[in-house]
Amino acid sequence: MNIAILGFGTVGKGVYEIVKKANGKTESLHVDHILIRKNKECILPEMTDSIDDILNDKDLDVVVEAIGGIEPAHEYILSALKHKKHVITANKAVIALYLKEFTEAARDNGVKFYFEASVGGGIPWIQGLEKALRIDQVNSIEGIFNGTSNFILDQMSKRGQSFSEVLKEAQKLGYAEADPSADIDGIDVANKLSISADIAYNIDIADQDKMPIFGIRNISASDIDYFAKKGMSIKLIGKTHQRENKFDYIVEPTLFQSHTLEANTPDNYNLISLNGDTIGKLDFFGQGAGMLPTANAVVQDILDIKEAKDHLVRDFDSKVEYCSNLTKSDYLVRSSYDVSDIFSDYKVYHEGDFLRVEQISAGKMHDLMKEVLSFDSKAFMASLPMEVVA
Repeated sequence: MNIAILGFGTVGKGVYEIVKKANGKTESLHVDHILIRKNKECILPEMTDSIDDILNDKDLDVVVEAIGGIEPAHEYILSALKHKKHVITANKAVIALYLKEFTEAARDNGVKFYFEASVGGGIPWIQGLEKALRIDQVNSIEGIFNGTSNFILDQMSKRGQSFSEVLKEAQKLGYAEADPSADIDGIDVANKLSISADIAYNIDIADQDKMPIFGIRNISASDIDYFAKKGMSIKLIGKTHQRENKFDYIVEPTLFQSHTLEANTPDNYNLISLNGDTIGKLDFFGQGAGMLPTANAVVQDILDIKEAKDHLVRDFDSKVEYCSNLTKSDYLVRSSYDVSDIFSDYKVYHEGDFLRVEQISAGKMHDLMKEVLSFDSKAFMASLPMEVVA
């Protein structure tokens, strides 16, 4: 099977390395092309700066998109599918926006579009979710989708260091980008959650503007110390629920009792859970990022195509209504101002430096938190375990 890799960053290099090792079933795989940027030196014989040479290669079977971002990744994926090449990508940002379009283009051209590595890195999350959906209706998904944010929170907890200190370390280790916004502000989690919800509920979330998202940028060492004294650990969590014809999706810092799996997920690991009608709660744990774990998932998709293993077919056209008030939780809010009046419609009381707001819907809480942030940009909030509204 002949492969082209678009981009030669972390994921692209990882795929190239695994294929070149030629162990077991990967012996039948061959990298013919590696797309690099214009005017960049070709240091390998497979390298080219011409996407047309790749698309017009009649002997090419699979295109691995490893450029990242939205454009030109979106354009290249569509072009490859229209040239009847199978496409595999780990690019969650472009999939979150265009999953339905890519799926339809693949179907129209008799090829496959697979994306196991886009959520959970090396964890077989997408295929696990698809397998559960063969029997069950999956009514909720929740988890630690982002290894960078988990590393930061875990190290702050273990070392008592500040957010900025641990972020710098994460950047030195390659866990965080020079601009870490996507990881620490919850955007990466939102993309992965959107993909998961699309598959679980057979819907098309092309617009994330409605999604309540709150990241960890404002968390302090004293916050984490306070939670620890209460026997709790904090994680950045993506969560979605479906009830009848309604669903929600939320990204927010969430507290867990110290004995739970979530509280004990260390370093840059991921832990993602689904709940199905007959399978119940099913957890997926493992390396959520990194060159080789992510590349491993890409190569698994290549082998699935080679062995004609079909994935779950979805058309993403179910009519399910987004509802921001589907779930309720208690929340803790920390602000240097007295924000009690903002939450005057709810039962509130003080807990240390925090204001506890009882039984407020996620959508309403995030809306009111925007008001808090408008005059206290350093304010922070965290949710406690939620309840589904009857």
